Amino acid sequence: MTVDLAAARDFLAAHGRLLDRRRFAVLVDGGDPDAVVAAVDGYRNLDGGYGWGLEPDLRSATSQPGGALHALEAFADLAPATTPRAAEVCDWLARVALPDGGLPFALPVPDPAACAPFWAGADPGRSSLQITAVVAATAYRVAAHDPAVAAHPWLATATEFCLRAVAELGPEPQAMELAFAVQLLDAAAPHSAAAAERAEALRPHVPADGLLHVAGGADDEFMRPLDFAPFPGGPGRRLLDPAVVEADLDRLEAGQQEDGGWTVDFASYSPAAAMEWRGQRTVGAIVLLRANGRL
Repeated sequence: MTVDLAAARDFLAAHGRLLDRRRFAVLVDGGDPDAVVAAVDGYRNLDGGYGWGLEPDLRSATSQPGGALHALEAFADLAPATTPRAAEVCDWLARVALPDGGLPFALPVPDPAACAPFWAGADPGRSSLQITAVVAATAYRVAAHDPAVAAHPWLATATEFCLRAVAELGPEPQAMELAFAVQLLDAAAPHSAAAAERAEALRPHVPADGLLHVAGGADDEFMRPLDFAPFPGGPGRRLLDPAVVEADLDRLEAGQQEDGGWTVDFASYSPAAAMEWRGQRTVGAIVLLRANGRL
């Protein structure tokens, strides 16, 4: 199997947001990192957070942890280039974190039009392991080349919250919560011996085939091996048989559609989100395949 990068580029030209086209240009064509930052700035609010549909199913203008997640994903693409915006979004995350160090799944949404109900109806006073873990895991990807993020107090505080929350997981953790917890522990392991130990303790929860159905999602919506451990070299990968990971990489590589893009296996909550998710997932596929030696 081979990925058709020209077809992916054409797909993004026809269907992708400017942000995803700029990310692809940096990842594949040696594009301008400053152009990615400028595209992300279109979603930035004066408080330093991100909204305006940067998370496709959260169309609210308000700054949200979900918006911060996708901003950090874009900043991770810039390596080895850095941007002050990365540390600034960590400043914002520190301001909205709850007293226990965790992030709420979402902050209040006063403009819920076209927002998924799980965003609009989230409890802003309750810390979420799911969102805190995935945001912090992505911040560690930025921290690998950005010292300002690596040293940011918010990242240490969020990691400590996740370590405590993982230790308190029940016998049947929710699929996304478990997958993103493994991602966080995997990313934090180079900086925390406790993270590597906690990752190993989650082994009984990770199915041998790496497939865990998302309760309440579509019938074919699963957390898959690459959702648990998207990048090589960490303790998360040691929870999975290497053959299972290679098979999932084969699946991802084969997932390119005839139009050049990738699809998602979950429902979208607006026509805009349905289109934007495909562009975001297409860039995400390129990121993972490149990081795993498939490009």
